[in-house]
Amino acid sequence: MYKRLIWLRMHLVLWTTWRIMGMKKITLYERSQANDVYDKEIIGMFVSYLYRYGQIYLGKKLEPYGIGSGQFPFLMRLFHEDGINQRNLSNYLQMDKATATRAIKKLGDEGYIFRQKDKEDKRSYRIFLSEKGKRLEPYMKKIASEWNDILLSSFDDKQKKEIMNSLEIMFENVSKHNSVE
Repeated sequence: MYKRLIWLRMHLVLWTTWRIMGMKKITLYERSQANDVYDKEIIGMFVSYLYRYGQIYLGKKLEPYGIGSGQFPFLMRLFHEDGINQRNLSNYLQMDKATATRAIKKLGDEGYIFRQKDKEDKRSYRIFLSEKGKRLEPYMKKIASEWNDILLSSFDDKQKKEIMNSLEIMFENVSKHNSVE
């Protein structure tokens, strides 16, 4: 309920600001400045927008393959470490076990991966790309590269390095406070 109220308030403020500014197009930064409440929330807002736009982009690009944006990171990890233990895969991606199980099941149903009992730990499974899944690699990597190109298109090399450094630091900061397990 609280999140819904925040969402409604944010959209009311954005709409009001848009009306006050003569219905001209306003930037995300201008939107965030519409109310003092958003000064502290601007990073979260930008991250949220980027995430949503990324999910929309991936959804459109992946639709012909019968893959959802939620399965994409699993495939990308398997391209780097085929045969990874299912628990390690979900931990690496910072996904809970139930989410990982659903994504793996969907990829398996589509014929992109298969599960095999772990020889060392009979209680767990290893996840492998099928031949059909392996054939997807160049297409999936191209989609990821195109999205990165879109995100970074207006930045020079120095700015790109600064962004990556800042994102890594932010990730380390939140990793100290959050745990999937």
